[in-house]
Amino acid sequence: MIRARWRGHFEFLRRQLPHYVALTRLNKPIGIFLLLWPTWWALLIAGNGLPDLWVAVVFTLGVVLMRSAGCVINDYADRRIDGHVQRTRDRPLVTGRVQPREALGLFAMLVGLAFLLVLTTNRLTVLLSLVAALLAISYPYTKRYTHLPQFHLGLAFGWSIPMAFAAQAGTVPLVAWLLLIANVLWSVIYDTMYAMVDRDDDVRIGVKSTAILFADADRVIIGILQVMMLAALWLAGERAELGATYNAGLGAAAALFVYHQCLIRERRPDQCFRAFLHNNWVGLAIFLGVALNYWSA
Repeated sequence: MIRARWRGHFEFLRRQLPHYVALTRLNKPIGIFLLLWPTWWALLIAGNGLPDLWVAVVFTLGVVLMRSAGCVINDYADRRIDGHVQRTRDRPLVTGRVQPREALGLFAMLVGLAFLLVLTTNRLTVLLSLVAALLAISYPYTKRYTHLPQFHLGLAFGWSIPMAFAAQAGTVPLVAWLLLIANVLWSVIYDTMYAMVDRDDDVRIGVKSTAILFADADRVIIGILQVMMLAALWLAGERAELGATYNAGLGAAAALFVYHQCLIRERRPDQCFRAFLHNNWVGLAIFLGVALNYWSA
């Protein structure tokens, strides 16, 4: 009887696994990379080009787990909204392939695993991780009350930066906060592009976003934010005494931003989504600038 019960559990998990993968977006890793690049920037700078191997493993796995958890809690919060949006109407919680209680259980498991990883670091990192969990849980609900949920997302996505410095160096210096500011600005940039895809649906159902707030000024404001992000990164580089190689990475990122402006020029949803995805290369360009600054010395 016990064997039959376990066999039933295994068969249930096997049947649900593809739906859990879809719920956690593990089949769409762009979000993982958008979180990993700033985390790796921070780890390299905090470790002077050579971060502790275990710290790097903890943060890499932690990013994957927390991004997955964030997707789950986002879909749980939006389960009654997503069915009204063309892009999201086939998500597992909307179609009933995953039940709400399953989603909450999966979220708790992912956050629990991430917290176990953090417990292998120091006390400051553990304390900062509590803020990270609060940001991840609260983000999905901000779009109901403010047109600035992308700023909240930036904090949630970027909180691994001060955590990485805390774990690697035992402190959170000014350069960490400059990197966090840059990441918040970057998150607003690419998530506004993402929100431009759903703008018409969001207006119809009453969901708020920077894409709606910025309206016809969206491209101009995105351009201003792009300049501000690069300025914050330059200041971080000056603080960390990074050199010409790092600045070359910022130059490459600036060129990519110009390309993104071309993509969103006509505000076509497919091109806005393409620009959003292409921000992955911005993160890589900056990472290479940081890495080569240390590794080519």
